[in-house]
This record gives sequence, C-alpha cells and structure tokens, in this order.
Amino acid sequence: MTPSARLAAAIDLLAEMDAAPRRPADAVANSFFRERRFIGGGDRRAISALVWDSLRHWRRAAWFIERAGGEPTPRLRIASRQILTGSTPGAISQAFVEGRFAPGALTQNERHTLDRIARADPSEQQPDAVRLEIPDWLFPHLQARFGADLEKELEALGQEATLDLRVNTLRGDRETVRKKLMREGLHAEPTPLSPWGLRLPGRLPVTSSAAFKDGLVEIQDEGSQLVVAMLGATPEMRVLDYCAGAGGKTLAIAMTMQNRGHIIACDVSVPRLDGAVRRLRRAGAHNVERHLLTPGDKWAKRRAKSFDRVLVDAPCTGTGTWRRNPDARVRLEERDLKELTVKQADILDRAAALVRPGGRMVYATCSILDAENRNQIDAFMARNSDFSLVAPDTAEIPERFRDSPILSLSPAKDETDGFFAAVLERKAEPAITEPTITEPAVTPPEADAPPAP
Repeated sequence: MTPSARLAAAIDLLAEMDAAPRRPADAVANSFFRERRFIGGGDRRAISALVWDSLRHWRRAAWFIERAGGEPTPRLRIASRQILTGSTPGAISQAFVEGRFAPGALTQNERHTLDRIARADPSEQQPDAVRLEIPDWLFPHLQARFGADLEKELEALGQEATLDLRVNTLRGDRETVRKKLMREGLHAEPTPLSPWGLRLPGRLPVTSSAAFKDGLVEIQDEGSQLVVAMLGATPEMRVLDYCAGAGGKTLAIAMTMQNRGHIIACDVSVPRLDGAVRRLRRAGAHNVERHLLTPGDKWAKRRAKSFDRVLVDAPCTGTGTWRRNPDARVRLEERDLKELTVKQADILDRAAALVRPGGRMVYATCSILDAENRNQIDAFMARNSDFSLVAPDTAEIPERFRDSPILSLSPAKDETDGFFAAVLERKAEPAITEPTITEPAVTPPEADAPPAP
C-alpha cells in the first residue's frame, strides 16, 4: 500500500471506532482487518501504528484542534498528531491527495486548522487532565492513588506495552521454549518477575508461530501471571476460577497444579466459556470443568465452603491495561466505575461463600483505582469477620512480594500492566473432639478387712 492508502485506511478505522464508542478498539480493528484481507501484515502494522498513536494522544490532539477552531474528526486527529510531532502542513497536504485509495485532499478549513496548530505556542499550559490524557472526573481518583508519582505512572501507562508470554510448563520449560521462538524469528527474553514469563518488544505475530499453535505459550501479561502465583494452587487442591472468562488464568492454574486436582471455571458468558475450550485443548489441560453461572442457579449453594482456593478475577474498569487499550482512557465514564464497584462487592460475597474453612480466596483486578481494589477489600472484611488478609505461601512469587498479602503492580514501578491482588484466608473451624468418659475409681478392700456380709 502507498503511504496515502495507509493514511486513508487509518482514518477509516478511526471513524469506525468513533461510531462504536462502547466497543473496545481492538475488537473494532480485528473486524476491520478481517473484512479487508487484502491488507498485508506490514500494512496492518503501519495502519495500526497511526491509529494507536492517535488514541494515545486523543485529548491533547482534540484540545489543539478545538483551540484552532476545528472539529476533532479522524482526519484532523491524525494530521494534527503529525504536526505536533514535527511534520509541516505542506508535507501533510502531500499525503492527503485524491484517488481511489487515498484520503482525499484537505479542505480549506482543515488547512487553516493545521496552520494554526503549527503556529501554536507549544508551551501553552493545558489542563492537567488533558495533558495526562485522562477524563476530568478521573483525575482526583488517580491523584489520590499515586500522589507525587502521578505523572510518571500515567506517562508509563501511555507508552506501548511489551508483549508478554507465559510458557506452558505442561509442555516445556522456559529456556527450551525461548530457543524455539528464536528459531522462528521471535527474540524473547525472560521476564524479571514471573518464573514462567517471556517478553517480546511490542506487537509481533506470535499467534501464527508453531510455539503458540502447539500450546507452548499463551499471551499473558507478567502481572497477570503473578496474580495466579498469589493463588498458590497445588496438585491436590479443589480450585474455583469464579470469573474465568476465556480461561487465561484458568490455563495458568492448571499448569501450576500439574494437570492434577480439580478446577472449575465459571462465567456468565457462553461465548467466553466456549472460547476457553479451544485454549484448554491447545494447552493440554485436562483437569478443568466449566460451569455457566445463571440466575437462580443452585450450583453455588450445593458447593458452599468446598473449595481450597477461589480466584475472583473481577470485572473492572481495566485502567491498568491502558498501555494496550488507550481508547479506554477517554471512553471510561464515571457511571462505569459506580456500577462496577457494586458488582464487584456482590461477586466477592458470592465467591467467599464457596471457600472452605482454612481455604483462601484471591481477589484481583487489572485496575489501578483504590475504589476497585483496597477499598473493596476493606469493605469486604468489614462485612465478613471470618476472613483475614494473609501473605502468599508460594515460591513462584518474587521475594520482595512474599511478605505482603497485597500485590499492587504498575507500569512505571514494575514494568507490567496495572494489577491488584489480595489474598484472603477463611478462618479454620475449631476441631470437634469426642468427650472422654472415665469409669469411677474402685478402691480395693484392705487385706485384713472382713468380707462384706
């Protein structure tokens, strides 16, 4: 494709994302490229780079465009980003040309807008929420969470993420898999925190590799791998993955249990559970049973207090995944957070009823907001006096995390996505002992005493 054709495709893709504001950008892009199979891999990556760069700088670009009197259309968002990164209006005009596979020439209003942006004072102060690419309402939540580290953390969340893989130790060890990937041109390095992780520098075609097709690796952020390690599931256990989704963490749990014991993967979505089947087969995981949670289901009642470990990977705002989903930074609404925190509390209470005495529950999110994390745990413990926070008892957790019952990860601090996990243990029931019955003592008669009449 020519540069102009790539530009036109990027504008079309952004327009489709704008038309579906509640649908994840990744899902829109997958559909877009599926319908245009004539676009090759290199062109897809180039188009995606233009679009994702625009998504990462959505608010700043819109602010400059509106200050210049324009409207933040997909065309101007992409063009203004090129101006703000050093291009000139003349160079941009040469890319916006007429033609069947071209974006069409800039209108007079678009040219005037870009000229004004090019002449704008780059030091002009933007509102903090605009400069940091977050919704206005979210700024105080993040300021309370990160304090003096706010700008550093949000800058890291605005960068492109690495591509992390989890080696499936049911099929091979990390070094063997790393060498296999290298032979396929994928140069991965061991992750610094997870003992099962490999890291690649950015978006690469891993799913077309033999290592992926053979079930040797799964795509999973290193932080997500550490959440599984916090669970501490072992081969003899009965484990519940309460919000299993498509089974990413279920697969990792099966691996830590060496394909033994029993795992039940629950979810409210049939498509997600069906998607887990394919992944489980590819990974060679055979100790997993699926269960669809439905209203009025008596399944949970019959299994109350029966699981050694329960993982609650709760639905959340996904603020910790902004490196991968930059569109979510702006599209997240305050009502989303309010609705999710109510749902999270309900899920926590339901899942807790399934933990056996002496068993453990791990509550996890891919959020960086206290409202979804520590505040949820504090409220849960206030409602449930028979649970307490405990440190994880597993060697797979890096030493610096082993003494704390709370795992809190962020891109700037840990080079992972933003993750939270808390380990909660249910108090063991006191042992029931049988009463001891003793016979009354009998005093033997004295040797010289007369016999009883």
